[in-house]
Amino acid sequence: MGDERPDARPDVLLTGLLFYDLVLTGLGKPPTPGEEIWTDGMGTSPGGIANLAVAAARYGLRTSLATVFGDDYYGAHCREVLAEQEHIDLSLSRTADGWHTPVTVSIAYGHDRALVTHGQEPPYSQDALMGDPPAARTALVHIEAEPREWLAKAAANGTKIYADVGWDPTQQWSSALLDQLALCHAFVPNDTEAMAYTRTDTAADALSKLSELVPVAVVTRGGDGAIAVDQMTGEYADVPALATEVLDATGAGDVFGASFVAASLGGWPLEERLRFAVLAAGLSVQRHGGALAAPGWYGVHEWWRSVQNTGSSKNTELRRAYGFLADRMPADPGPPVPHAPVTPPAPHGIPDLP
Repeated sequence: MGDERPDARPDVLLTGLLFYDLVLTGLGKPPTPGEEIWTDGMGTSPGGIANLAVAAARYGLRTSLATVFGDDYYGAHCREVLAEQEHIDLSLSRTADGWHTPVTVSIAYGHDRALVTHGQEPPYSQDALMGDPPAARTALVHIEAEPREWLAKAAANGTKIYADVGWDPTQQWSSALLDQLALCHAFVPNDTEAMAYTRTDTAADALSKLSELVPVAVVTRGGDGAIAVDQMTGEYADVPALATEVLDATGAGDVFGASFVAASLGGWPLEERLRFAVLAAGLSVQRHGGALAAPGWYGVHEWWRSVQNTGSSKNTELRRAYGFLADRMPADPGPPVPHAPVTPPAPHGIPDLP
């Protein structure tokens, strides 16, 4: 008989910068200098790399995160939420003495948001945190101009690398960055990034070029959905976005990426993977805060139940498009997922004022 022991590797390996996010929503208009605007929409949450980690963990994936926490209240709160509430493995993470956890204020208005961040570079690099990275089934990676040493080590371990990329403030969009895709299994940029790095004029042309560089190429298109090619199976998929009211778009791309990985680990066909990721991202923008807006299986289950119980023509189309969920969702979606509180609870040990 063969070795039937369960695969003990982490399902998802992550590293990156963590932030404490404070998100303001419900503004009637954009703020202008010299003006004070009151709003009743606010949420607080771990942010940055936590967006990906929480989104993955809420699908029941064994998630290992290497990040740096400040030795302050924000850091302690984020660590508690990630480890105790979201059950994320933080054994590769460190707390840095005398270093402040970065704080981001996100002002969400319409379908976009403005961000203001206070923070400094952490005292430990990604390579220092990872060292010789543990073998994992997948790693979710944000590639940058300077290649990380741990990435090649992880790929050599058999870890499938799912990569995204961010906005280039220099506007150079160096195509040399795409050389790192040789280590990657999948690349998931948005259409603006994809077209800029490939020097193309349409998302479809960008996808065509990227599919020559990586086995699975995905280009997200915001309100127009997403397109993808899987060269390993010969599949192509083009799916629309979920029509929804946007409260806060923070972290929607991270939820998309983590959901695509979750579906990929399940061995789903490309169109199902893409539809699932689009759905999860669409559900996340209806909540405050990037990390704690992730729907997880519970949120997907609740959405599917609502679609089945309403007989509109729109929901008839959704039932047809997402019918595969009936066979994909776990029988027990778990308890309701916690969402971003307006303010975090008081630290343990601080007595109430009389």
